[in-house]
Amino acid sequence: MKRIIVLLFALLITSLSTTYAASESILTTTKDLEESQHHVGEVGYNLLNSNGIEKRMIFIFDGSTKYINAGTSTLSRTIVIYRGLYSFLQDDNELAAVLAHEISHGVDSYDGIFNGFFTNWRYFFTPRKYEYKADKRAVDYMVNAGYDPVAMIVMLNKIGCQHRYDWWFTYPLTSKRLMQVYEYIYTKYPEYLANNKYKNNIYYQNFLLTSRENREKFQEKVKTKSTKKVHYL
Repeated sequence: MKRIIVLLFALLITSLSTTYAASESILTTTKDLEESQHHVGEVGYNLLNSNGIEKRMIFIFDGSTKYINAGTSTLSRTIVIYRGLYSFLQDDNELAAVLAHEISHGVDSYDGIFNGFFTNWRYFFTPRKYEYKADKRAVDYMVNAGYDPVAMIVMLNKIGCQHRYDWWFTYPLTSKRLMQVYEYIYTKYPEYLANNKYKNNIYYQNFLLTSRENREKFQEKVKTKSTKKVHYL
């Protein structure tokens, strides 16, 4: 019992909202690191400023590890993106998707007594709830900062692994996250799907392929609530 308590406490104090796992080590030059840090900071602070987020956070690019990962310390409000993940991102929109998701966790860390300490407990007991919340709020942050929210779908489909079940894991199935993001954009920001810049992107095309059945169900549900029969890619 004592060992279990110690383990839970260690997980709590670590307080990194880890999103993705790693596979190989990548080395960079000093110039690469400086340019990457500037890029991450530029997009991160644009998201904060454009959304009027008054809570302080900092952004760190870590090029020294092998992880395809990003995380937020809910105690120090430090958002870290690792080179493994960064190398998968093809434009500012995809980077904004990662950072906006982590910013959402950072904002939550300021809520409640003792702030980040109790945020960790909430994440521990209802982690999937907060992942869905962070994905949707990230879409809002992206739109307000001038980024294309469809990139969230591209980014998640590109690097999010797909387990068979989600009851065993702290994170929801990537397929469920993708549909939640798609439905949120479809409902709140349909113009981005009507004029979809990513419609020919191979990762977005793959999402359309693998989500066909779920999207058809969603479309039918939408039709029953509206006289307009609109289909967005």
